[in-house]
Amino acid sequence: MSQENIKLDTIYSTQSLPLATAISLWFPIDSIDRTSPHKVSFLFQRNEQLDELIESFWRREVRVEPLAYFNQLKVIKGRIYGER
Repeated sequence: MSQENIKLDTIYSTQSLPLATAISLWFPIDSIDRTSPHKVSFLFQRNEQLDELIESFWRREVRVEPLAYFNQLKVIKGRIYGER
């Protein structure tokens, strides 16, 4: 996905693996940007519910079932290292 095609107000990008894992429990990852050789960025379709979830995450208010979070983390790591 090229930068020219991204409308920044409709896409949310994060390099935080814990945040991306939490978000992806409720919202699908649109794509993974591997432009940087050392970090990946996770891109999500932005909407009001996503913004609320992100705020709740940083306020430490998000509650998830631990095994669901761990399994989702494994899925995301598989996407990072498996899709080259």
